[in-house]
Amino acid sequence: MIEATQTKKGTDPYLSSFAQLQKELEGKQPPWLQQIRKAAISRFSDLGFPTSRQEEWKYTEVAPIRRTLFRPAAYEPNGLPTERLTGLTFANLQCPRLVFLNGHYSAELSSLKGLPETVQVKSLAEVLEQNPDLVKPHLTQHAQYEDHPFVALNTALIQDGALVHVSKGEVIQEPIHLLFLSTAAEEVVAVHPRNLILVDSNSQVTIVESYIGLHKGVYFTNSVTEIVVAENAVVDHYKLHQESRKAFHIDTLQVHQDRSSSVRTFNATLGGELTRNEVNVVLDGEGAECNLNGLYLISGTQHVDNHTRLEHAKPHCDSREMYKGILDEKATGVFHGRIVVRPGAQKTDSKQTNNNLLLSDDALINTKPQLEIYANDVKCTHGATIGQLDPEALFYLRTRGIDRTTARSLLIYAFASQVVNRIKVDLVRTELDDYLFSWLPAGHLVREAI
Repeated sequence: MIEATQTKKGTDPYLSSFAQLQKELEGKQPPWLQQIRKAAISRFSDLGFPTSRQEEWKYTEVAPIRRTLFRPAAYEPNGLPTERLTGLTFANLQCPRLVFLNGHYSAELSSLKGLPETVQVKSLAEVLEQNPDLVKPHLTQHAQYEDHPFVALNTALIQDGALVHVSKGEVIQEPIHLLFLSTAAEEVVAVHPRNLILVDSNSQVTIVESYIGLHKGVYFTNSVTEIVVAENAVVDHYKLHQESRKAFHIDTLQVHQDRSSSVRTFNATLGGELTRNEVNVVLDGEGAECNLNGLYLISGTQHVDNHTRLEHAKPHCDSREMYKGILDEKATGVFHGRIVVRPGAQKTDSKQTNNNLLLSDDALINTKPQLEIYANDVKCTHGATIGQLDPEALFYLRTRGIDRTTARSLLIYAFASQVVNRIKVDLVRTELDDYLFSWLPAGHLVREAI
């Protein structure tokens, strides 16, 4: 790993990257975005990287990111052979897809056949150059950077990502796949993908957003996705993360919902050395509903931090949340789930659950479910559990002639399947099931048993 010689807060290399990017984009970016970039990099410089002395980062130390000198990832015009994607988990889903190599759009690997003309799926860089007014009302307007250094850094260094715009009344049957590939092997690079998903009223769409490392190198992915859901629209969003085991991954998903809209999200974290997933949802229309789901499956010295915030801003909104973690060896995890009910958001109905399974004595999880309620007519509950495999259940299976390894694998799969079965897209559920079977010591026997 390359160490950076840095001044206070470790921001200098990123300030240099920003200055270089400004030169490259001179005359190519709209003035309004240029001003936002400058404000964001200034805010990042003021904030610096978070430390464990801050409550929101108490159990996650990002010093390895601060100390490492990441270079901006270069555009690779030669791309990558399509055959290279064959066999990769979450990479070869049979549906329309937009592919990015090291943060840059790859037309050679992308395929958008079958999408109606009323749906726009494009490279954000292309839109910013050709039609920036299309994204001006929403880009950077929902994921706030004032108090979040990684969102500020992403905002300052926006280069590319995906724009998905679904027109009013359009129902998209097939998922749209946003695939982000890292080819980092020897070079230590950073990418900052920015995605904007706009779903107009009475429309419906499923988005699959996956991040995959093709090599075992050290790199840094700092992504932000903003989803704006209009009245009566329905959105399913899946984020699948299988980065290199040496990679750092910071992700922010910001969702804004209007009246009677419905959003379901699923976050699967399987790779990465250090991962931070933030999911922030604002239910800003009466009758909106949201369902958050997550699975983190980690081992070795991996660290995963899941932060969620469900903000009930209007009356008669419902939310459900279930996150499950399986930790083995010396893996560590964090779950901080926060439900906020604003004044006036009466008749809120919200439930939050976090269950964790520790497979070794060295695995560690810190969980903090939290409620903030400023209304007096609501129904809100939360709960968290941490435990190991049930010895009685294990004994029962052993008495039926099942060996210990297979019995443990069966119980682990049963624990995970409760949340995996909430995935509505068959392609995604099958891929995640296959990964589970390959991860479990006796996965092939579990597959046969079910």
